[in-house]
Amino acid sequence: MTSEEVRGGLRERFGEDILEFFEKSDKRLYMEVRIESLVTIASYIFKDLEARFHTASGVDTRTGIEVLYHFSIEDSGYLISVRVKLDRENPQVDSLSSVIIGAEWIEREMYELLGINFRGHPDLRRLLLSDLWPGGVYPLKADYKEWDKNAVRDRGV
Repeated sequence: MTSEEVRGGLRERFGEDILEFFEKSDKRLYMEVRIESLVTIASYIFKDLEARFHTASGVDTRTGIEVLYHFSIEDSGYLISVRVKLDRENPQVDSLSSVIIGAEWIEREMYELLGINFRGHPDLRRLLLSDLWPGGVYPLKADYKEWDKNAVRDRGV
């Protein structure tokens, strides 16, 4: 499948659900989608386009939380990143874990480090932080303030 076929198929099938296309190169597509369309579009990319799910990343932009899901179509080397923008004060989006089981752990990580609620996730609990870490304190949010003044943070979080 060519990059033109991938882009054209996405535009044709999900036109109004795609808020923005950004093509960095012939092999790299970024697209922002409506929050309510994420699962449907990711399912199409994963199942119909037979793309491999690599990972997801979350970032606090100070105006909102963004989640990007990263896919590749192996036979063509085409890369697709699907972005949703979430409300900073109440970041939530439907989980992709019902479609892509491999999304479970990375969604748990973003839940724990950024405070994103992944609705429908089967096991949304801590993955990395200590049980002593206080609830509601998210170390990757831009407004994070150290909660333990005696903590030595020389090995990550």
